[in-house]
Amino acid sequence: MNFLPLPSLPAPPKQQSTLNPHSRHFHTFRHPLFIKHPSAITHIHFCPSKPHRYAVTSSTRVLIYAPKTGKVVKTISRFKDTARGGEFRKDGKLVVAGGDDGTVQVFDVASRAVLRSMKEHNQPVHVTHFSPHLPQLLSASDDTTVKLYDLSTQACISTLSSHTDYVRSALFHPTDPNLLLSASYDTTFRMHDVRLPESSANVMTMRHGDSPIEDILAFPSGGVAVSVGGPILRVWDLAMGKCIRALSNHQKTVTSVTFDGTKGRVLTGGLDMMVKVYDVEDWKVVHTMRYPAPVLSLAVSPDDTHIAAGMTDGTLSVRRREPKASEASEQETKSSALAGGAYEYFADMEAVFGTGHIKAKGKGLPPVIGAADEIRVETRRRDKLKEYDRMLKAFKYSAALDAGLNKNVRPSTTFALIQELIHRDGLRIALSGRDETTLEPILVFLVRHVTDPRFGELASEVAGVIIDLYTPVLGQSPVIDEMLGKMQNRIERELGFERDLMKLRGALDMTLAQAAMSQIEDTA
Repeated sequence: MNFLPLPSLPAPPKQQSTLNPHSRHFHTFRHPLFIKHPSAITHIHFCPSKPHRYAVTSSTRVLIYAPKTGKVVKTISRFKDTARGGEFRKDGKLVVAGGDDGTVQVFDVASRAVLRSMKEHNQPVHVTHFSPHLPQLLSASDDTTVKLYDLSTQACISTLSSHTDYVRSALFHPTDPNLLLSASYDTTFRMHDVRLPESSANVMTMRHGDSPIEDILAFPSGGVAVSVGGPILRVWDLAMGKCIRALSNHQKTVTSVTFDGTKGRVLTGGLDMMVKVYDVEDWKVVHTMRYPAPVLSLAVSPDDTHIAAGMTDGTLSVRRREPKASEASEQETKSSALAGGAYEYFADMEAVFGTGHIKAKGKGLPPVIGAADEIRVETRRRDKLKEYDRMLKAFKYSAALDAGLNKNVRPSTTFALIQELIHRDGLRIALSGRDETTLEPILVFLVRHVTDPRFGELASEVAGVIIDLYTPVLGQSPVIDEMLGKMQNRIERELGFERDLMKLRGALDMTLAQAAMSQIEDTA
């Protein structure tokens, strides 16, 4: 008959973690870096190409930071008034920015020289973007217009004037180079087709509600967009021009919205000093980050390793995480495969996803081919016993108890071992014949768990056996006397706590009984 391993005592129900996979991901963003600027940070943009430097627009400067060191590597300060909306081109070689004087300027990042300067607006320009498709850029201004420029000729190609209030957000359509999206303080979200005459270029108008729109975002597929204004985030179907979700999780105005590096989550920052993270599958808030001041601007690096937030008091907060080596290599492989085109990506499946394998039995040995009538007898692998089970099997009760007191053994297992020793009449054998060195771990364990309601009865029984065995030698070892004194003090504190609880229970019973009698008298 096989020896049965020691059964464990029933453990209390495990407390489920409140952290979801999204929260665990954002908890890996540690090492927060706080950089103080003299005025509010109105815009942050990460360069789409490596090493993903980020441009921070504040006061009359656009500062370019290195992501690894968190230090300024370039300062662009050739503005006559407050700078606005500094952004990189996708190759990272040019930066475009507007200003409160209505000028749009294009800079060379390496030399910081002004390459283009367009003065088409007569009020502050808050938004500038490079086109991801063509050598063009757009600007949006407080003069209620959105303008499209040819970067090579510096000429204004189109002026869109369908808005009636400040235009604080605009962008190119992700998939169609002829479409522009814009949103304004007139509470409208509009789509424009620049191929049409300027008077009829507005092909779709969506109303956000009663709040001015602060920022917009378009999904890479081009079929869905997000607008934020007031405390509300709205999700739009651009094909139908309808709002498919309206969420209000902020207490104050939402000022900025952005994707995370995977485009699977949307982050919003607001004047309530909160950044909310939404899962785009069900649009539920999966994580919340608190900041020390109202958030004006928000950006996440394309490799999903940095979260930068700009605040009204001029503080730039950068949270960082270290990417896993496997994560970086997989991203590089997929990016290189996708760069070759769709056919090359799916044709080279092994390079992208790796190859599966079947582990051969017997350390890679080939299958043995025998006669057709050959009978194979499978060997049954024996279960490996724990050390305390092996000692119990050999009836070494003292050694089994010592093994059960190991730090790697859970308390429920140790008390199950003690219960087994009691059933075998081996507890006295396991506890007798010990000196202060071998008795101390048992007393430390009992002191720790004597007030635990799960193990209190067993711990009291073991303590009683120890006192019965070692009463003649009490007072000879200061270590043992100290441990017994600690146990006594802990039990007395627990008894006093229980007496207080009983008094409180009696007072509550009287109060509840009086309330019940008053209710009966009132009904009568």
